[in-house]
Amino acid sequence: MAMNLPSGRGKGRRAPMAEINVTPLVDVMLVLLIIFMVTAPLLTSGVPVNLPDSRAKPLDQSQKPLQISLDANGSIYVDDEQVDEGALPQMLEKRAAAAEGGEPPQVYLRADRSLDYGRVMGVMGELNRAGLNRVAMVSSSQGRK
Repeated sequence: MAMNLPSGRGKGRRAPMAEINVTPLVDVMLVLLIIFMVTAPLLTSGVPVNLPDSRAKPLDQSQKPLQISLDANGSIYVDDEQVDEGALPQMLEKRAAAAEGGEPPQVYLRADRSLDYGRVMGVMGELNRAGLNRVAMVSSSQGRK
């Protein structure tokens, strides 16, 4: 073991301390990590939809997708904005025409599990008619075993 013995030169001077105490830094970083872990799920805004479970892997995405949600009452939302069923075809055609780079955007379809299959298929038919064929159905990531 090495000891820090006073030297004969420079009496009264102390050697500089070359250690850095990282414990406070680690404490602060752990607190920040916990804060972000708690607040991150709260930052997802949107229409509350009870999604079905799936074991599929998430998709890679380069541009912002078009999000269409159907809640338990059957109301249709396009990017968190409620849309009447009659106005849906025109809105989808506008979105398809305004696509960046000529390629239609990816569509994320979120539908409540209690909805009728025909209701969801009606929205998918309107998406297909508007030329939005890249549709991904969103589910919760908790797969059943």
